[in-house]
Amino acid sequence: MLSDADYSGNASGARRAKKRSSGESPGDGQTLRSSGRQINVRVKRTNNPPPGQSKRKATDTEEEDDQSEKKYRKCEKAGCSATYPVCFASASERCAKNGYTSRWYHLSCGEHFCNECFDHYYRSHKDGYEIFASWKKVWTSNGKSEPSLKAFMADQQLPFWVQCTKPDCRKWRQLTKEIQLTASLAATYRCGMKFNNIKSEGPDQCSQPEDLRVAEVTDSWWHSMLILPPLFKESPASPFLAAYYPDCVGMSPSGSTCNMSLSELRADHCRAVQPQIPGLCPYFQPFYQPNECGKALCVRPDMMELDELYEFPEFSRDPTMYLALRNLILASWHKNCKEMLTSQKCALHIIVRGLVRVRCVQEMDRVLNFMTRKGLINTGVLAVKRPLLPERYHSKNVIVIGAGASGLAAARQLQNFGTQVVVLEARERIGGRVWDDASLGVTVGRGAQIVNGCVNNPIALMCEQMGIKMHKLGERCDLFQEGGQVTDPAIDKRMDFHFNAILDVVSEWRKDKSQNQDTPLGEKVQEVKKNFLQESGIQFSELEEKVLQFHLSNLEYACGSTLDQVSARSWDHNEFFAQFSGDHTLLTKGYSVLLHKLAEGLDIRTKCPVQAIDYSGDVVKVISSNGSQWTAQKVLVTVPLTLLQKNVIQFNPPLPERKLKAIHSLGVGIIEKIALQFPYRFWDNKIQGADYFGHIPPSPDKRGMFSVFYDMDPQGKQAVLMSVITGDAVPAVRDMEDKEVVDECVKVLRELFKEQEVPEPLNYFVTRWSKDMWSQMSYSFVKTGGSGEAYDILAEDVQGKVFFAGEATNRHFPQTVTGAYLSGVREASKMAAM
Repeated sequence: MLSDADYSGNASGARRAKKRSSGESPGDGQTLRSSGRQINVRVKRTNNPPPGQSKRKATDTEEEDDQSEKKYRKCEKAGCSATYPVCFASASERCAKNGYTSRWYHLSCGEHFCNECFDHYYRSHKDGYEIFASWKKVWTSNGKSEPSLKAFMADQQLPFWVQCTKPDCRKWRQLTKEIQLTASLAATYRCGMKFNNIKSEGPDQCSQPEDLRVAEVTDSWWHSMLILPPLFKESPASPFLAAYYPDCVGMSPSGSTCNMSLSELRADHCRAVQPQIPGLCPYFQPFYQPNECGKALCVRPDMMELDELYEFPEFSRDPTMYLALRNLILASWHKNCKEMLTSQKCALHIIVRGLVRVRCVQEMDRVLNFMTRKGLINTGVLAVKRPLLPERYHSKNVIVIGAGASGLAAARQLQNFGTQVVVLEARERIGGRVWDDASLGVTVGRGAQIVNGCVNNPIALMCEQMGIKMHKLGERCDLFQEGGQVTDPAIDKRMDFHFNAILDVVSEWRKDKSQNQDTPLGEKVQEVKKNFLQESGIQFSELEEKVLQFHLSNLEYACGSTLDQVSARSWDHNEFFAQFSGDHTLLTKGYSVLLHKLAEGLDIRTKCPVQAIDYSGDVVKVISSNGSQWTAQKVLVTVPLTLLQKNVIQFNPPLPERKLKAIHSLGVGIIEKIALQFPYRFWDNKIQGADYFGHIPPSPDKRGMFSVFYDMDPQGKQAVLMSVITGDAVPAVRDMEDKEVVDECVKVLRELFKEQEVPEPLNYFVTRWSKDMWSQMSYSFVKTGGSGEAYDILAEDVQGKVFFAGEATNRHFPQTVTGAYLSGVREASKMAAM
């Protein structure tokens, strides 16, 4: 968090401002005007003679001293390049202009104001005092930094600079002080443009030379000589950040458009309320609100992230300029994610006085390129007409192996960056473990179809870009028993509490346990449950026991495995990181529509299974099973974890031992799905508009067999139910015929709806992911004795040539399409940066 002094240049600056406000002496270089001699004495002490002047003899009179030394005075700031400062303010009738003053106040190299203009605003008997006082009142009520006179001059008195929009000119021009810069003026300005008091530059205005001070701004030292950081006015980020002090997030307190009172603002600091911005997708929350935490893909608007500090170390001391630019960019992207965001578009919204605007516009390119490369903006299904990044970020060519969510995400990003990409896919189709089926009258995902937590989720971003509506899943889930009874919600609530209490005890147990002390989650759960029943003397009823089994089957659904294989120590390792919050939704149109959009314009070769990758030379060779060969600078491997475990692809040289160990420390989870189309919606009266209902297993050995049924048509027109098969039920159905599995499912439904007729299904499908040659799994989990670190090790590249992506390489968001997609974005960023 920035201190109060950070916006006054340094702590001593803040102290000086406080002294002045209490009526004390203004401090060094600012003596009282009762005697002209005092000024002369101070000038003699603090200034060297001008160049070419010999030292005066001690016998010279003080009057002669006075005449020679009043010719000019240097800037107060050591190292300032301005030999002869000029006052930009011209506020006082006695303004020094480019002549002599007792003190020059430095704002930047090229921007100074004289002591006379300082007094004009600072002294209570002067004409400008009221202007300064009213500004100070606004600044103090909205901001946190010191309302110093220098801050006032920078915020209110410096002239604006604007760039000519003619492509063959692009020179910077200074506006007269009275002209207020707006985004529309910046978008249309031409040299010599007559607009109120804008100066005319002559007949051929663009031929006039640019102010020499502009060239200095590009030098690295110029930023270090800046006294105050830039604080933007009318920033697009302003509505997002109303609960923050503007000057802590790169915005001017005097330009704050916040309509809330100070007390409301403070209350929101405690509540962490998300601002309601008209027209903005409610799932877009790019900034943390004060006192808010634990939200995925969210940034602190008042702090730089570690990767930002690594990329921009020059802003580590005072990050204000970077924060102002980054916050502006992020807000602009989320306001319109359907068009490519460019530095030219963003530059129009940099409203700040002084030469620092030139510097901000120059820095905008770097910040925007960084954020684009990281996939924070200009991402998703965006189609671009020209490369998003400069040529230095383009790899010559990249081969992506696998056209699932991660492979397509990486390929889309890299191609948008300007890299040549070829995608090799073993199947006849793209999508990998995303495979949608429309044969039942509605889209049903044979693989993924649910989005868990939509806030800041890139899936929600892509839906917004494509104008696709997601169906929000309700929270209601009645539990039906075989026999047709609906379970009392009080029993469900009680057993849900006990189930979570068991997991809390497991969490407490693992705190001091090493990997070697790990144990299967199933064993640990049973042990904790047994101890609890013994110690408490409580006995669960038969129904309560069955409801607990239902919750355990949900846990197996989440893990994709029976609990006897899952690590008790690391089963929920990703929960230690911020996760996606907000609504859980059903993609009624399926994930495939998003992935096909991602794939548009990509060079994808289907029916191309890769059998070997040789990275022993300068370039990487990729060999397919039909003998075809490709070469590239870099290769991205996105195949499912099972294929890596079974050495379906031969690597030369072999993968490092560390990576192989990580590959085998993760488990391959499998769940299967069944979907049934009926002649009519027989369940409507009983479930009363709920999106799903649960099936209480009649015995522990039936756990996981059709535990939840989803209504696949929220509109209530089509009659399609989908259910899942998890845990021990997966091997039980492995060798059954599809019709046998369907008969078992219908038998269960007839038990759950015993009071009515359940018709025979018209159509159906049963998935067989365990037998799918190019998947052989659903999603990964941490096996007993493993750890979440394995995901990070899987994500490591080998020799800067072979890269890895996929849900099993994403420690923060494993097991999801979102995690797979983000891993592809991550690797594209990594490859572009290398």
